[in-house]
Order: sequence, then C-alpha cells, then structure tokens
Amino acid sequence: MTENSADYEFSLTNQFFTDIDAPEIHKGKLQAQLNVKKTMGVYVLTFHIEGSVIVPCDRCLDDMELSVVTDDTLKVKLGAAFSDEEDMVIVPEEDGYINVAWFMYEFIALSLPMKHVHAPGQCNKSMMGALNKHLRTSAEEEGEMDDFLLEEEMDEELPESREIDPRWNELKKILDNN
Repeated sequence: MTENSADYEFSLTNQFFTDIDAPEIHKGKLQAQLNVKKTMGVYVLTFHIEGSVIVPCDRCLDDMELSVVTDDTLKVKLGAAFSDEEDMVIVPEEDGYINVAWFMYEFIALSLPMKHVHAPGQCNKSMMGALNKHLRTSAEEEGEMDDFLLEEEMDEELPESREIDPRWNELKKILDNN
C-alpha cells in the first residue's frame, strides 16, 4: 500500500464569495489548508478553514462579522459518472478532477451558527426603532412595551394585567424542564 500526499493553501476573499454566488455569505477573509491523501483508490481530502465572514444580521439586516474555524473531510474516488453520496463523492474518470470551491463554501456555511444576530445593543438603532414601531400593536394601546424586547428579555415575564389560563402554566413547566 503506497500513500501519496499533497498540501494546498487557498486564500478565500470577497471575490471567492462573489464568484461562487454565495446565497448566505457575501464577504469574508479566510485561509484554507487542504491535504489530499491517496489510499487504495480513494482520495481523502482534509480541510482546515479559519478566518471570518460577513453576513447580514437576522434582526437589523446590517452586516456583522462571524469567526470561522472548521475541520472537515471529504472522500473522493474516480468512477463512471458524478455522484455525491452520503460519505463519498465520485468523479468521472474522463474528468479526473474535482472543483472543491463549493465544498469549501458549504463547510464554511455549515460552521456558522443558525442565528446571526449582533450582541445586545449592537444592532442598527434606526432599524430597531422601525421594527419596534411595527411590533407594537395591542401592546401600544395597553402601554406595556416602551422599547423593543430582545430575545433574552422575552423570557422574563411582563407584569400580569390579566388572568392567565392555567393550562399555559402547565406547558411552561415542560419548557423549564428542558
């Protein structure tokens, strides 16, 4: 069994995300190291990607920076037709190469948290004001809500001005146990 290995380095900049027409990430600056090992007809591609990306905040839509550190592995072998199975990518023998750009993008996107939000108090003030204005419907009439409630604050109970159905309290117990 002979083992061949090769190392590659890539700089992933804003142009990378523009060229790939990335749906979620628009900008970034990352370094990617790729190690390719050939073992018994299978190429094992090991990626280490580190840097930061710019994504829109889910709350205020301003750009925000998220750091990225991810290690991923991809197995590739030559075959008759292209196939992207669960644990193996098959590349047609007549092509003899694989473009890893989309795989690197996917590794980066999958390493990001599901929610992209600024730290409390860091969101765009004018956007938060507009959002607050549109969120106030019945609360405005009751005078209960003066500022936009952050997610952390939503867990705190508001002053009770009306009787709560006891069934909701029983459901709350389920949430508290998790």
